[in-house]
Amino acid sequence: MSTDRILDGRLKIRHLVLVTAIADEGTLVRAAESLHITQPVVTRGLREVEDLLGVPLFERLPRGVVPTQYGRPFIERARSVLAELRIAGEEVRLLQSGQLGTVTVGTHLAGSNLLLPRAIAGLKAEHPRLTVVVREGTPDTLQQLLLAGDLDLTVGRLSPTVPVRLEQERLHQEPIRLVARAGHPVHTGSRTSLADLIAYPWIFPVAQTALRAELEAVFFHEGLPLPADRVECTSMLTLRNLLVSTDVIAALPMFIAVDDGELRILPTPLSSIRRSVGVTMPKDRAPSAAAAALLVHLREEGALLAALEREYAQTEFRPLG
Repeated sequence: MSTDRILDGRLKIRHLVLVTAIADEGTLVRAAESLHITQPVVTRGLREVEDLLGVPLFERLPRGVVPTQYGRPFIERARSVLAELRIAGEEVRLLQSGQLGTVTVGTHLAGSNLLLPRAIAGLKAEHPRLTVVVREGTPDTLQQLLLAGDLDLTVGRLSPTVPVRLEQERLHQEPIRLVARAGHPVHTGSRTSLADLIAYPWIFPVAQTALRAELEAVFFHEGLPLPADRVECTSMLTLRNLLVSTDVIAALPMFIAVDDGELRILPTPLSSIRRSVGVTMPKDRAPSAAAAALLVHLREEGALLAALEREYAQTEFRPLG
């Protein structure tokens, strides 16, 4: 197939909308319903795209369709094109209305308590009419929203592996520390080894998260079982409420504990667990003007937090201003 056939006008935006809807819905009938058109229109449009490309995009199964080896990369690129068009349309609308725009950022735990709020505060001081939308979610969910164009960037712990269409930029390192409430009985004694702490209730990250795997590795290395009395939780609001109101122990990014007057860091070492905190962005999509402005402030605040982390490492357990 010649590339010219895609660019000569026969491939329409409606074709891209159609194939992504079929991929999302899994059947031609549900795709038609989601697009408010008839199934014959969906069938005809899919045939047009497949004839143009010269390959089948979906495999027909008894209960629906699944993308073929040709369909998967084409659908992924179609999503990128549609995301770019949505962003372009939104920027035109904002220019027409005299607004500076909107940046939508995803976050999960690390970076959500200091890095992102400080960057947003600096951004809003500079551009008060710029709207910032913050969405919280698990790292895998945020990656999918980023790929779909529903987020401009994400802030948080950097993953060892990301899809090839995403790129990461490290802003600072943040150790993971064990934390308990101020006034917790563990602070009054000297027995703070991991083996001593198992008797207390714990909050653990949910299974199949990076921090959970790292914590399990620490316990395994010490020859210890996981605490029997534990809650598994990813909600920061629930986690903090349990921390300050009960005797649970949790592993948190250091700056969350340092910045919270009701929490205290335990001297128990977790030296093998450190977080690279930064931003994740689409590699094939240039940031909007609003996203670029937020990036400037994220980099500035990341540099300040990196300096604070070095200071804290030299004067451990002294509260930072």
